[in-house]
Amino acid sequence: METIIKQIEANVAKAFEEAGYDAALGTVTVSNRPDLCEFQCNGAMAGAKKYGKAPIVIAEEVAARLKESVTADAAQADGDAAAKTDSAVFAKVEAVKPGFLNLTLTEDYVAAYIAALAKDKRCGAEEPYQGKKIVLDYGGPNIAKPLHVGHLRSAVIGESLKRILRFAGAEVTGDIHMGDWGLPMGLVATELRHRHPDWPYFDESFTGSYPKESLFTVAELEEVYPAASAKSKEDEAYKAEAMEATRKIQDGDKGYRALWREIMRTSKADLKKVYDRLHVSFDLWKGEADVHEIIPGMVEEMKRREYAHESDGALVIDVAEETDKKEIPPCIILKSDGAALYATTDLATIEDRMKNIRPDGMIYLTDKRQEMHFVQVFRAARKARLVLPETELAHIGFGTVNGKDGKPYKTRDGGVPRLENLLDEIAARMQERIAEGDRDLSEAETANVAEQVSLAALKYADLSNQPAKDYVFDPEKFTAFEGDTGPYLLYTIVRIKSILRKYGEGGGSVKEARIRPAGSAAEKTLQLTLTGFGEAVMRSAKELSAHGLCAFLYALSNDFNSFYHETKILTEEDEAVKAGYIALLALTLKELETGIGLLGFEAPERM
Repeated sequence: METIIKQIEANVAKAFEEAGYDAALGTVTVSNRPDLCEFQCNGAMAGAKKYGKAPIVIAEEVAARLKESVTADAAQADGDAAAKTDSAVFAKVEAVKPGFLNLTLTEDYVAAYIAALAKDKRCGAEEPYQGKKIVLDYGGPNIAKPLHVGHLRSAVIGESLKRILRFAGAEVTGDIHMGDWGLPMGLVATELRHRHPDWPYFDESFTGSYPKESLFTVAELEEVYPAASAKSKEDEAYKAEAMEATRKIQDGDKGYRALWREIMRTSKADLKKVYDRLHVSFDLWKGEADVHEIIPGMVEEMKRREYAHESDGALVIDVAEETDKKEIPPCIILKSDGAALYATTDLATIEDRMKNIRPDGMIYLTDKRQEMHFVQVFRAARKARLVLPETELAHIGFGTVNGKDGKPYKTRDGGVPRLENLLDEIAARMQERIAEGDRDLSEAETANVAEQVSLAALKYADLSNQPAKDYVFDPEKFTAFEGDTGPYLLYTIVRIKSILRKYGEGGGSVKEARIRPAGSAAEKTLQLTLTGFGEAVMRSAKELSAHGLCAFLYALSNDFNSFYHETKILTEEDEAVKAGYIALLALTLKELETGIGLLGFEAPERM
């Protein structure tokens, strides 16, 4: 469905052309002065130099063309709004110095557009990325380590972006890309060997089947790595043992590889449990290990084609360009001891994705401090011809989650909070608030609603910020039911559901209700805001950020609540008018629920 902006632009562009000017000057935007008009066009300002005229002269000539439609509109005011031509678009057109065109739409035209919008499953959103394949690399947890607050942003931003891009028509493959290889795995294996030397994994003469049930718990596994890491920094012999264990895992030693698989299975089960709670899912659960066998062949090809060369014993690809304003170091493929690095694994992963998925683009979500790493990797991938010239490669760097002191968020004892504990804390806080407000909910219902609302609070607090910016983790602020918060959106949705439910219980039919021309300023404001859903979603898809969609949903909630407080909805005596209100509420609910679904959370029936 064509956006209302495009429909208005078609009329304004036609007026420019009829006045003798370039139709391209008819670009229209939502007014930044809603007290003066609803939309505006600044094309006369841009055309002044080209045509050698004062912008106000051009604006007045175009306005004269558009005002003809205002007169025509008055003559057919009693007609069917949906059947009117573009002569019914504008209620008011003004040329204002130094050359602005101020535009106000007729109530009939807006109502007709809204009526069509209500029938559209996508609420006016287009699918500009139809047929486009995208790999979205987000999550990035490390095996044998718990998810902590530092993993929150990648999961939340990535999940929302995946949903938004799919809504925009793209075929998106979400890949968790785990850290499941290298020295960390060797450290875990070594510490387990020191603690449990009798396990069959460490018996080279063992020929039986390895245990079907895990010999360790998630809790033990999560305690093992930091202990092993600390020991390796103080004990060279221990570190050498860990490096040997790493080699055994990577070379396919039967016992160590079996242990690694068990570490993977146990750790992944715990990761999935937390991600499920966050309503985050992945299409691929791949990691560095999945491309281990690819690396030797890729490196040999880079050497053969002279994409890479030796420098101080290491194998590197020069990625600096003449236009660089700062130094871009070479991308190291192999260290002087022959060991691969993260860049090597990332390049092998790109090669693997191009072979098996053949995406049009790859998007990576990580901490913004990895920006230089991805500049090097992307340039190396292009130089080594691992991707096609038209393949898009993008890195979205996000900021840190900070406490009120402006420093990375910590627990009271100074540690990094586990993500699961953080979710428990927010849910408990929310459960107390909900129990105070609605005593009709059972204990189980309260707990369920608290989980939904706390998830909305967490996700919206993150997504309403620009990804690159750090944000303050303030549970008291973002669990509030007022202001720019997730709970406020849910409260608005629950309020609408309650009204629609009562209307139905009173014998009314929501499905048969039809949009009517606005009868008040608050109603028209709400209708106009509803026209912007499609643009908000598409802008978020283009900018790879849910920030704009959050801003739209907050504005829509505000405009609905203003309308609600100024309008007697269920007590309206005129049944046709009441039905018009109900149809407007139904569309508002549809856009809000679709929007929060794209953000990655949902609303309860009551709260």
